[in-house]
Amino acid sequence: MAAEIHSRPQSSRPVLLNKIEGHSDAVNAAVLIPKEDGVITVSEDRTIRVWLKRDSGQYWPSIYHTVSSPCSCMSYHHDSRRIFIGQDNGAIVEFLLSEDFNKMNHVKTYPAHQNRVSDMVFSLESEWVVSTGHDKSVSWMCTQSGSMLGRHYFGSWASCLQYDNDTQHAFVGDYSGQITLLKLERQTYSTITTLKGHEGSIGALWWDPVQRLLFSGASDHSVIMWDIGGRKGRTLLLQGHHERVQAVRYLQLTRQLVSCSADGGVTVWNMDTPREEAPQWLDSDSCQKCEQPFFWNVKQMWDSKTIGLRQTIGLRQHHCRKCGKAVCGKCSSKSTTYPVMGFEFQVRVCDTCYDTVKDEDRTALATFHEGKHNIAFMDMDPSRGLMVTCGSDRVVKIWDMTQVVGCSIATGFSPR
Repeated sequence: MAAEIHSRPQSSRPVLLNKIEGHSDAVNAAVLIPKEDGVITVSEDRTIRVWLKRDSGQYWPSIYHTVSSPCSCMSYHHDSRRIFIGQDNGAIVEFLLSEDFNKMNHVKTYPAHQNRVSDMVFSLESEWVVSTGHDKSVSWMCTQSGSMLGRHYFGSWASCLQYDNDTQHAFVGDYSGQITLLKLERQTYSTITTLKGHEGSIGALWWDPVQRLLFSGASDHSVIMWDIGGRKGRTLLLQGHHERVQAVRYLQLTRQLVSCSADGGVTVWNMDTPREEAPQWLDSDSCQKCEQPFFWNVKQMWDSKTIGLRQTIGLRQHHCRKCGKAVCGKCSSKSTTYPVMGFEFQVRVCDTCYDTVKDEDRTALATFHEGKHNIAFMDMDPSRGLMVTCGSDRVVKIWDMTQVVGCSIATGFSPR
């Protein structure tokens, strides 16, 4: 069911250690068991499996449990060995794992949603399980009584979730591309703010409670860092994927962000460097460089007697990614990378800004790697430098990331 690929990394890229196969449908979540050579997986094939590494180097299922509905997501709390499974029918099932990970017992079933559970978080501090679903809601339930405490509805599917244990704030991403910050209380809640910046549905969120940073990945192929703790509305746009971003994880110790996309791309971002915010795009009826009117500005074309001329009709509006000005194609004929602003791939800039970009400004601030399978979910164990990925190809891969994110993960030393 699983093959050992490599025992030790040999280069500065993710090294595939093991590949676990055996699921008959998409694997929606895979979690590394801390301090154990083990992985927990949940799948559309309705199975919950606990895989332990044998002396042969292969992973074999020590627990194989089937539930009534496809498993859509999972939240595992290692210290208490409690595991919560979200299902396609809207229910959440809680199990308790034995110390040797060879048995698990059913604890409760929570009627959390009316449709597929998309994400969830278990909070031991508040004894809540907070979840989002395709019924366009976020709900929070008491794990002691099993009762519903509260629910909030959105205008579109709620797709992903992060939760701050200390302040009981929930970050909820949805299919409209918005992220809603809620303050949850017993029996009530309040909406704090809505974060808008993505042009596609939110696929993944990660909250760092130490630096109070929120990271979001979306179907617009981008990642955004939201500086919640700074209270100044500072955001950093990161563009280094060719497909929708479906998993993000921030490594606080080394100030690195790992993001994964549907095409198997794995990008490691250096966040321990000064970065610039991308400018807001400016609106204009004419090019802010040559002042020629855009094609919808009929009045200016008529006044300047250019209406009907071939060179003016169809003059399209573009935006310089460096200054944000609205420009025509003639005034923005060049492209460049600009990593300090998050543009790891070439983007359109106006001719003036292009001349200001130096060679050293084009130095990459991220590294790019290939997972070679659809990555719908990713988990990491920073203490061991391990990463697990899974997706619609029914394969689970375990990676050694120590040569990618640095020895500081394994040793606890931060190279600042």
